[in-house]
Amino acid sequence: MATDAAPLTPTLPDQRELGEVGPSARPARSWPFTVTIVIPAYNEGRTIGPVIGAAREQCPGAEIVVVDDASKDDTAEQAAEAGARVIRRPYNIGNGAGVKTGIRATSSDVVVILDGDGQHDPADIPRLLAYIGPYDMVIGERGRTGQANAVRWLGNTVLNRLGSYMMGIEMRDLTSGFRAMRRTVIGEFLHLLPNQFSWPTTSALAFAKAGYHVRFEPITVHKRAGGRSAQKLLPNGVKFLLIILRVVTLFSPLRIFFPIFLLLEALALVAYGWSVARGGPWLHLPPSSVMFFLGGIVLFLFGLISEQVSSLRFRGPET
Repeated sequence: MATDAAPLTPTLPDQRELGEVGPSARPARSWPFTVTIVIPAYNEGRTIGPVIGAAREQCPGAEIVVVDDASKDDTAEQAAEAGARVIRRPYNIGNGAGVKTGIRATSSDVVVILDGDGQHDPADIPRLLAYIGPYDMVIGERGRTGQANAVRWLGNTVLNRLGSYMMGIEMRDLTSGFRAMRRTVIGEFLHLLPNQFSWPTTSALAFAKAGYHVRFEPITVHKRAGGRSAQKLLPNGVKFLLIILRVVTLFSPLRIFFPIFLLLEALALVAYGWSVARGGPWLHLPPSSVMFFLGGIVLFLFGLISEQVSSLRFRGPET
């Protein structure tokens, strides 16, 4: 959800304090909060070093944590050599699990999630951090060319429209994993995040559902420079359907179940009208009408109960 609110202006420390002098010196940015950059990585040995170096250049004072998800290459060694704190998993769990591990391992005020494959430009990190304050989560929004392919773009568009409908605000890139967020807030929802790639959608909707402020900020996306993507068309399609079901049942169930309830009740009336038109008795309900009517009532009650459970999960900021 983007507005015209002005970003916070970061303060620039004196270059002499950073040990940099001369015309080539670049003043480092600083913010009124501590920052940890979490990089979940799997077989990113070719790119993880340069990514860490670029992130360090943009945020010299930030802690960088790399969660190595049991890579089969030298990802952990390259990350450690580049100066990152490395957490190694004994076996592969998933991208979302790496994000959760990295968040739990830090006590910083703000956490930035960055891919280790070189697709995200660390130069965009300061722009995301500049909006932390008015916003609790700032998501790097990819353009059409930043999507992997047309099928992924179409699927993400459908998911964005569904999320916007359910939250009542515009959600422009729910699947982007490049984001900055308050650690204390994301800590409230870590138990809801799945271990796989659908964690970005779940976390963004959780923030919005609980009344926290979310912003989408355009970013630059590069072509993947590391190994082959873990995303496959058929398995990804199944995951997409599971994400849809998760979003529907977890966040605003009544916004989906209530329209279905109205549809079933309308079908019950149509079936009754059709029965009467064919000469049936006025006081007799055909079996189809009974089926649609009772089915609608059951779905409505199920949606109502789910909505109450959902409201308890997302209580929002405590006053």
